[in-house]
Amino acid sequence: MSSAPATNTDAAWLVGLLQAGDSFYPTGSYSHSFGLEPLVQEGVVRDRSTLRDFLFLSALPALRHSELPLAAHAWRVLGAENWSRIGELCVLSSALKTAREARAASENIGRQRAELAATLRAHPLAQEFLRRATTENWPHSSAISAGLEGRVLGAPLTAVLAGISYTTISSLLSAAMKILRLGQNASQSLLIEALAATPGIIAAAETTAFEDIGWFNPWLDIAAARHEAADSRMFIS
Repeated sequence: MSSAPATNTDAAWLVGLLQAGDSFYPTGSYSHSFGLEPLVQEGVVRDRSTLRDFLFLSALPALRHSELPLAAHAWRVLGAENWSRIGELCVLSSALKTAREARAASENIGRQRAELAATLRAHPLAQEFLRRATTENWPHSSAISAGLEGRVLGAPLTAVLAGISYTTISSLLSAAMKILRLGQNASQSLLIEALAATPGIIAAAETTAFEDIGWFNPWLDIAAARHEAADSRMFIS
Protein backbone atom coordinates (compact mmCIF):
# COMPACT_ATOMS: atom_id res chain seq x y z
CA MET A 1 0.00 0.00 0.00
CA SER A 2 1.47 3.36 -1.00
CA SER A 3 1.64 6.26 1.44
CA ALA A 4 -0.09 9.57 0.80
CA PRO A 5 1.98 12.10 -1.14
CA ALA A 6 3.50 15.03 0.69
CA THR A 7 1.53 18.25 0.50
CA ASN A 8 2.97 21.67 -0.29
CA THR A 9 2.69 22.51 3.40
CA ASP A 10 4.66 19.40 4.36
CA ALA A 11 7.36 20.31 1.86
CA ALA A 12 7.58 23.85 3.22
CA TRP A 13 8.38 22.86 6.79
CA LEU A 14 10.58 19.97 5.65
CA VAL A 15 12.86 22.13 3.56
CA GLY A 16 12.82 24.73 6.34
CA LEU A 17 14.11 22.17 8.85
CA LEU A 18 16.74 21.04 6.35
CA GLN A 19 17.89 24.64 5.94
CA ALA A 20 17.97 25.29 9.69
CA GLY A 21 20.07 22.17 10.28
CA ASP A 22 22.56 22.78 7.48
CA SER A 23 26.11 23.90 8.30
CA PHE A 24 25.57 26.62 5.68
CA TYR A 25 22.89 28.19 7.92
CA PRO A 26 24.63 30.93 9.94
CA THR A 27 23.96 29.82 13.53
CA GLY A 28 27.67 29.51 14.33
CA SER A 29 27.29 25.90 15.47
CA TYR A 30 30.09 24.76 13.11
CA SER A 31 32.61 26.55 15.37
CA HIS A 32 31.73 24.40 18.40
CA SER A 33 32.65 20.82 19.27
CA PHE A 34 30.29 20.79 22.30
CA GLY A 35 32.87 19.29 24.63
CA LEU A 36 34.43 16.84 22.18
CA GLU A 37 37.68 18.72 21.55
CA PRO A 38 38.67 18.89 25.25
CA LEU A 39 37.99 15.17 25.62
CA VAL A 40 40.27 14.53 22.64
CA GLN A 41 42.93 16.75 24.24
CA GLU A 42 42.63 14.72 27.45
CA GLY A 43 43.02 11.46 25.51
CA VAL A 44 39.59 10.21 26.56
CA VAL A 45 38.28 10.22 22.98
CA ARG A 46 41.01 9.02 20.63
CA ASP A 47 39.54 6.67 18.01
CA ARG A 48 36.29 5.34 16.58
CA SER A 49 35.58 3.12 19.58
CA THR A 50 35.98 5.86 22.18
CA LEU A 51 34.11 8.31 19.95
CA ARG A 52 31.22 5.85 19.90
CA ASP A 53 31.34 5.77 23.70
CA PHE A 54 31.12 9.56 23.73
CA LEU A 55 28.08 9.52 21.46
CA PHE A 56 26.19 6.85 23.39
CA LEU A 57 27.26 7.78 26.93
CA SER A 58 27.17 11.55 26.58
CA ALA A 59 25.58 13.01 23.44
CA LEU A 60 22.52 10.77 23.20
CA PRO A 61 21.67 10.90 26.94
CA ALA A 62 21.96 14.70 26.81
CA LEU A 63 19.47 14.72 23.95
CA ARG A 64 17.13 12.29 25.71
CA HIS A 65 17.03 13.98 29.11
CA SER A 66 17.74 17.62 28.39
CA GLU A 67 17.80 19.15 24.91
CA LEU A 68 14.88 17.28 23.35
CA PRO A 69 12.50 17.64 26.33
CA LEU A 70 13.35 21.36 26.52
CA ALA A 71 12.58 21.77 22.82
CA ALA A 72 9.39 19.72 23.12
CA HIS A 73 8.06 21.81 25.99
CA ALA A 74 9.05 25.01 24.18
CA TRP A 75 7.25 23.90 21.00
CA ARG A 76 4.07 23.20 22.98
CA VAL A 77 3.98 26.33 25.11
CA LEU A 78 4.95 28.59 22.21
CA GLY A 79 1.90 27.22 20.41
CA ALA A 80 -0.18 28.47 23.36
CA GLU A 81 1.95 31.63 23.73
CA ASN A 82 2.48 30.81 27.40
CA TRP A 83 5.26 33.34 27.88
CA SER A 84 5.80 32.80 31.60
CA ARG A 85 6.56 29.13 30.98
CA ILE A 86 8.83 30.03 28.07
CA GLY A 87 10.83 32.23 30.41
CA GLU A 88 11.11 29.35 32.90
CA LEU A 89 12.33 27.02 30.15
CA CYS A 90 14.99 29.53 29.06
CA VAL A 91 16.27 29.88 32.64
CA LEU A 92 16.20 26.10 33.17
CA SER A 93 18.09 25.43 29.96
CA SER A 94 20.88 27.79 30.99
CA ALA A 95 21.02 26.45 34.56
CA LEU A 96 21.43 22.86 33.33
CA LYS A 97 24.73 23.77 31.67
CA THR A 98 27.16 24.01 34.57
CA ALA A 99 30.25 24.78 32.48
CA ARG A 100 30.50 28.41 31.34
CA GLU A 101 31.61 27.40 27.85
CA ALA A 102 28.51 25.24 27.36
CA ARG A 103 26.21 28.03 28.54
CA ALA A 104 27.90 30.56 26.26
CA ALA A 105 27.69 28.20 23.26
CA SER A 106 23.97 27.60 23.78
CA GLU A 107 23.40 31.32 24.36
CA ASN A 108 25.15 32.35 21.15
CA ILE A 109 23.57 29.69 18.96
CA GLY A 110 20.14 30.17 20.51
CA ARG A 111 20.20 33.92 20.05
CA GLN A 112 21.29 33.61 16.42
CA ARG A 113 18.61 31.01 15.62
CA ALA A 114 15.87 33.16 17.15
CA GLU A 115 17.08 36.27 15.33
CA LEU A 116 17.18 34.40 12.03
CA ALA A 117 13.62 33.18 12.55
CA ALA A 118 12.54 36.75 13.27
CA THR A 119 14.42 38.47 10.44
CA LEU A 120 14.69 35.98 7.56
CA ARG A 121 11.10 34.79 7.99
CA ALA A 122 9.70 37.98 9.57
CA HIS A 123 7.53 35.83 11.81
CA PRO A 124 5.59 37.63 14.57
CA LEU A 125 6.00 34.78 17.07
CA ALA A 126 9.80 34.93 16.78
CA GLN A 127 9.73 38.73 16.94
CA GLU A 128 7.64 38.64 20.10
CA PHE A 129 9.93 36.03 21.63
CA LEU A 130 12.97 38.24 21.02
CA ARG A 131 11.19 41.27 22.46
CA ARG A 132 10.25 39.44 25.63
CA ALA A 133 13.65 37.80 25.97
CA THR A 134 15.28 41.23 25.83
CA THR A 135 12.77 42.93 28.13
CA GLU A 136 12.73 40.15 30.73
CA ASN A 137 16.42 39.23 30.35
CA TRP A 138 15.84 35.58 29.51
CA PRO A 139 18.92 33.51 28.69
CA HIS A 140 18.89 32.31 25.11
CA SER A 141 18.98 28.59 24.47
CA SER A 142 19.63 26.55 21.34
CA ALA A 143 16.96 24.02 22.40
CA ILE A 144 14.29 26.68 23.00
CA SER A 145 15.13 28.41 19.73
CA ALA A 146 14.85 25.08 17.90
CA GLY A 147 11.33 24.72 19.29
CA LEU A 148 10.63 28.27 18.16
CA GLU A 149 11.92 27.46 14.65
CA GLY A 150 9.56 24.49 14.51
CA ARG A 151 6.59 26.68 15.35
CA VAL A 152 7.64 29.33 12.84
CA LEU A 153 7.96 26.68 10.11
CA GLY A 154 4.73 24.92 11.05
CA ALA A 155 6.60 21.65 11.58
CA PRO A 156 5.17 18.85 13.77
CA LEU A 157 6.90 18.15 17.06
CA THR A 158 8.41 14.78 16.15
CA ALA A 159 9.99 16.26 13.02
CA VAL A 160 11.45 19.14 15.03
CA LEU A 161 13.01 16.73 17.52
CA ALA A 162 14.33 14.53 14.71
CA GLY A 163 15.95 17.58 13.15
CA ILE A 164 17.63 18.51 16.43
CA SER A 165 18.88 14.94 16.85
CA TYR A 166 20.33 14.74 13.37
CA THR A 167 21.98 18.15 13.57
CA THR A 168 23.51 17.42 16.98
CA ILE A 169 24.97 14.06 16.02
CA SER A 170 26.17 15.08 12.56
CA SER A 171 27.80 18.25 13.95
CA LEU A 172 29.72 16.21 16.51
CA LEU A 173 30.91 13.77 13.88
CA SER A 174 31.90 16.60 11.56
CA ALA A 175 33.98 18.08 14.39
CA ALA A 176 35.47 14.67 15.11
CA MET A 177 36.76 14.37 11.56
CA LYS A 178 38.76 17.57 12.09
CA ILE A 179 40.46 16.49 15.31
CA LEU A 180 40.70 12.70 15.02
CA ARG A 181 41.99 10.22 12.46
CA LEU A 182 38.48 9.35 11.38
CA GLY A 183 37.51 8.71 7.79
CA GLN A 184 34.19 9.49 6.14
CA ASN A 185 33.04 5.88 6.12
CA ALA A 186 33.73 5.51 9.83
CA SER A 187 31.86 8.70 10.64
CA GLN A 188 28.89 7.74 8.47
CA SER A 189 28.66 4.30 10.04
CA LEU A 190 28.61 5.93 13.48
CA LEU A 191 25.96 8.36 12.27
CA ILE A 192 23.75 5.49 11.09
CA GLU A 193 24.23 3.65 14.37
CA ALA A 194 23.41 6.70 16.48
CA LEU A 195 20.41 7.69 14.36
CA ALA A 196 18.99 4.19 14.77
CA ALA A 197 18.65 4.95 18.49
CA THR A 198 16.93 8.29 18.03
CA PRO A 199 13.30 7.19 17.46
CA GLY A 200 13.15 5.73 20.98
CA ILE A 201 14.95 8.74 22.41
CA ILE A 202 12.52 11.13 20.70
CA ALA A 203 9.49 9.16 21.89
CA ALA A 204 10.75 9.24 25.48
CA ALA A 205 11.64 12.94 25.30
CA GLU A 206 8.15 13.82 24.06
CA THR A 207 6.63 12.48 27.30
CA THR A 208 9.23 13.86 29.75
CA ALA A 209 7.60 16.01 32.43
CA PHE A 210 8.90 19.51 33.06
CA GLU A 211 10.07 18.46 36.53
CA ASP A 212 12.12 15.58 35.09
CA ILE A 213 14.12 17.61 32.55
CA GLY A 214 17.85 17.52 33.23
CA TRP A 215 21.00 15.46 33.00
CA PHE A 216 24.46 15.78 34.51
CA ASN A 217 27.79 14.46 33.26
CA PRO A 218 30.78 15.64 35.33
CA TRP A 219 33.12 13.98 32.81
CA LEU A 220 32.00 16.40 30.13
CA ASP A 221 31.68 19.45 32.40
CA ILE A 222 35.23 19.13 33.75
CA ALA A 223 36.60 18.76 30.23
CA ALA A 224 34.67 21.86 29.10
CA ALA A 225 36.02 23.86 32.04
CA ARG A 226 39.58 22.84 31.19
CA HIS A 227 39.06 23.66 27.53
CA GLU A 228 38.41 27.29 28.40
CA ALA A 229 42.02 27.64 29.55
CA ALA A 230 43.63 25.37 26.95
CA ASP A 231 46.89 26.50 25.34
CA SER A 232 45.37 26.06 21.87
CA ARG A 233 42.05 24.99 20.45
CA MET A 234 40.29 24.65 17.13
CA PHE A 235 36.72 25.08 18.44
CA ILE A 236 35.11 27.67 20.73
CA SER A 237 33.63 24.97 22.98
